[in-house]
Amino acid sequence: MISDYVRAMRERVGHDLLMLPGVTAVIRDGDRFLLARSGGSKVWSVIGGGVEPGEQPADAVAREVREELGSGIRIVGIVGAYGGEPLMVEYPNGDRVAYVTTAYACELLDPIAPDGEEIVEVGWFTASEIAGLDREPWIDRVLADAAR
Repeated sequence: MISDYVRAMRERVGHDLLMLPGVTAVIRDGDRFLLARSGGSKVWSVIGGGVEPGEQPADAVAREVREELGSGIRIVGIVGAYGGEPLMVEYPNGDRVAYVTTAYACELLDPIAPDGEEIVEVGWFTASEIAGLDREPWIDRVLADAAR
């Protein structure tokens, strides 16, 4: 889902590259990580999204988890900040984005209930199981950092 802010920027710059701040929720249960699959995608990734203008990144990660999984979270730390080539995306409509994301280690406070629109499937996976999944390549670094 595109925010009003990004929609307004796209009206000005068209499909040109936008650099956007993002947040990522790294949710663990022992040696397993929670991954999700978005509607229309075959790849697995972590929960996350964009930071809105004026929004604190920690508030953004809590909002994204609530919107996508229906659960509150407790942030227990920052895993790291990520960007560069692995987080550059060209969407099917030609829009180009370079994300810079802050990954937060999070604990779920409620049972999860995926929204069924943005998130269509979730699963708990060990690192060895993740290695066999069709996934966003950049999450390997994030999850490795979180496992330390």
